[in-house]
Amino acid sequence: MRFLHVFWLQNKDAARGGHLRGNHELASWRRLILSARCKRQSGRADPSDYNKNMLIEGIFAAVPTPFYPDERVYYRKLEANISHHSRTLLSGLLLLGSTGEAMMLDDAESREVLRVAAAAAAAEKVLIAGVARESVKGTVALAEAAAGFGYDAVLVRTPTYYANQLSAAAVLNYFRSVADRSPLPVILYNIPQFVPYNIPVEVAAELAQHPNIIAIKDSTGSVERIRALVEGVKNAPRRTVTVTPIFEAVTGRMLAAQAGSEETLVSIGGVESHPSDKNKVVARVEHPDSSIKAGHPALKTRTKEVGFAVLSGSTATLLESLETGASGAILGFAACAPQACQEVYLAWKDRDRALAVEKQQRIAAASRRIVGELGINGVKYACDFNGYYGGRGRAPLVGLTGAEKAEIERLLAGIRN
Repeated sequence: MRFLHVFWLQNKDAARGGHLRGNHELASWRRLILSARCKRQSGRADPSDYNKNMLIEGIFAAVPTPFYPDERVYYRKLEANISHHSRTLLSGLLLLGSTGEAMMLDDAESREVLRVAAAAAAAEKVLIAGVARESVKGTVALAEAAAGFGYDAVLVRTPTYYANQLSAAAVLNYFRSVADRSPLPVILYNIPQFVPYNIPVEVAAELAQHPNIIAIKDSTGSVERIRALVEGVKNAPRRTVTVTPIFEAVTGRMLAAQAGSEETLVSIGGVESHPSDKNKVVARVEHPDSSIKAGHPALKTRTKEVGFAVLSGSTATLLESLETGASGAILGFAACAPQACQEVYLAWKDRDRALAVEKQQRIAAASRRIVGELGINGVKYACDFNGYYGGRGRAPLVGLTGAEKAEIERLLAGIRN
């Protein structure tokens, strides 16, 4: 058997048993995006660098951003919430969406929220970053940061300040410019109740032809609009995506973990005293060619052909949207009741309509009141009540009254996690 002398250790106990591995998963992920970044020096990404292999379907939680009472971001609670969500059956998580109070955070806070959440999330959860800024340049910069942290896609809404100048041509130019430069695939975000622009179906259909725009989240709550979008984008180019054997998404972090395992994991063959210094040891490891791979099991994949994805942003119309052709949903209510939202989707997937209707009726009224009417602080208190940390939203958002909190508790009495 051949051995390699790997490194000198000051403490013998540190070298005994197990396997040697460094922080290679993050390095592997960064290598995956490095070439794309280099090729964007001209201001335009190479189409071959687009992440065409990302599957966007299922239920995603729109994660709130927790704050201390003095309104500093509470990163430890964010980390705990993400870890908790990672143990659910959700397809993935959205950070820095409307529920995440993205517009309340400065750039440094936004980047740290993305970093902390990505580090805490399970590798199999699809991560989406809300990156919209008022300029193409600012949006692309945050998209690049998200790529560096291991996100799988970005959510981009229309700019708001110059709303009276947002013609169809301007909106097309904005989204195309972002998609041309973004290292991650783009999900369009239509939320006219907050952004004074309702993306026309024909504009969405035209943007769906872009190779790096793969989905739209529509938060109007209109099932008729979901139906129109599904019909409007049906001629968009189809993509072949990489999935697991049970047709779930394969994320970039899963691939990076596999690459790190295959490239760098080697077994320790023994520990010997250094010939000239007994306080040091030599770690002997088997040559990589003869070592047994350990740590991450082999990642088995297959492929699936998908079209442009239409995602609902309304819990109250989730089942109707799925039946109309939506691929899934990104829901604020899933932040406080992920299992209840997931149960609707699973019953629909199993073609058990009676059960799906029952599960939908269970959450419809609660979601309308908590998310639609009480808003961010309603969702945050619901998180507090259901085992997550919610806290309060940043000013100028006003906290809930005692009566409103009691109402949320009544609405969630049968929807506990």
